Amino acid sequence: MRKAAVLAGLVLATMSGPALAGSGTHQFSGVAAYYSPNYHGRTANGVHYDPSRLTAAHRTLPFGTRVRVTDRKTGRSVEVTVNDRGPFTRGRVIDLSLAAAKQLGMIDRGLARVDAMVIGR
Repeated sequence: MRKAAVLAGLVLATMSGPALAGSGTHQFSGVAAYYSPNYHGRTANGVHYDPSRLTAAHRTLPFGTRVRVTDRKTGRSVEVTVNDRGPFTRGRVIDLSLAAAKQLGMIDRGLARVDAMVIGR
């Protein structure tokens, strides 16, 4: 039971805005990273990672969830589909595919502060 309470706390700590007010809109903010160009493994849902697809890893959102991610610095947005679990690095809220990171313009920086919103499943 303690483990579940800790996980619930992590989810609430990464979510803000209407999601906590119960409106059904899930929003979260924080630091995004992207997969290494050298990664060629499988994602948690069993498919091979494809760096050219607009996908992402999130700790708790169901596979297939569509998320709009906006880079706070550039103002660019990308829509990704959750197909993996992570990130597992403290302080990060989402890991993006290489294609998604390129679309946001964050390749040179490696990390980006982002706002994200669930837009569908």
